[in-house]
Amino acid sequence: MRSPESRTMPRRPVAPPRAPATRIAAALALTGALSACNTVVLKPAGDVAQQQGDLVVISTLLMLLIIVPVIALTLFFAFKYRASNKEANYQPDWDHSTQLELVIWAAPLLIIICLGALTWVSTHLLDPYRTIGRIDAETPISAQAEPLEVDVVALDWKWLFIYPEQGVATVNELVVPTNRPLHFRITASSVMNSFYVPAMAGQIYAMPGMETRLNAVMNRTGDDFIGFSANYSGAGFSGMRFPVRSVDDAGFAAWVADVKNGGEKAAGTLDAPRYLDLEKPSENVPAMHFANVDAKLYGRIVDMCVEPGKMCMSEMMAIDARGGLGKAGIHNVEMLTYDKHGREAALDATRNPDAALTRELAWVRALCEQEAGAVIDNTVEAPKDKNSLTGFGLSAPQSLSLAGQNDPQSTPARPSKTSRN
Repeated sequence: MRSPESRTMPRRPVAPPRAPATRIAAALALTGALSACNTVVLKPAGDVAQQQGDLVVISTLLMLLIIVPVIALTLFFAFKYRASNKEANYQPDWDHSTQLELVIWAAPLLIIICLGALTWVSTHLLDPYRTIGRIDAETPISAQAEPLEVDVVALDWKWLFIYPEQGVATVNELVVPTNRPLHFRITASSVMNSFYVPAMAGQIYAMPGMETRLNAVMNRTGDDFIGFSANYSGAGFSGMRFPVRSVDDAGFAAWVADVKNGGEKAAGTLDAPRYLDLEKPSENVPAMHFANVDAKLYGRIVDMCVEPGKMCMSEMMAIDARGGLGKAGIHNVEMLTYDKHGREAALDATRNPDAALTRELAWVRALCEQEAGAVIDNTVEAPKDKNSLTGFGLSAPQSLSLAGQNDPQSTPARPSKTSRN
């Protein structure tokens, strides 16, 4: 019997049941929204990225061969052997089935073997350092085809692209021709970064003082592709995005001519001083074009010696390979300082009170600054006293060693030929 209060309260209207057509329309709308998602990884514009996308799909399907039956059987067992099902076969003493053990172990083992074989083959075929063997699935690489060389430098926080063959460079804009092999040499100026164009190929790390490589190709023209950094590198990381344009050969030649002739994006010549200014941290930098580029600039960037008077890493390694400059390779770091704020590496009396050693280091520095293959500058005089130089093949000094500078009784050990000075 209803209470008096319930008799006076108005009844809440009951919503009519939703028509099947309405539900179908809602499902179609949701499907349409999902279809608008960017599936560039699975449907890229480059053959290398397409092979990588196919690898993802094949690997997923292989794993689903195990995952789907396991989920289905889990639901089936939970339903069949529920507590309310009195007709289920209850066997509390059952503990082993050879046939079931074979199925449980054999099926995953076969899947793992297939995944391992697929991974091994694809790892070699899709090695980013490996020259690509085809333009697409139907077009092999011609013997006369020359790849386009592009040098990539990850800066804070922008991208520098140098085209050595064309003698031009861009900032935050990459333009490549379609159906032509692309060869990227990648490095960074300060911290570790990552170069990634999903429509073209997988991501490759960019590291200072090192060079990584990527071989790829673009098979479809378009100006709506995006490249970005896939590795966090600081405050301006989110702005390290750049447009990627894929054009035909005629369009690429016209673009190079336009960059050389200047325009609204023109930024002059890219030489060492201009690069050092560009290297300074900045965010959301607009696209820039350089009509001329110093041919040796990229090599000096990798060698970390863009600034004048700064020894390159390759020179330092050559010195180390010959045994170092002396003092067991300690004092020569005075001119190899890679501090961003102190690259001049001045050798003054305050930093090195040993005046004789200062003159010797200055002599070695002068020799290293001479151009390779040039006529030797005979005006550079060697120090008369080389006792403090303890490199390969030289005897250890008795008075100027690190261990014995303050202790005249101590005698430093002679460095072995196998040691790195």
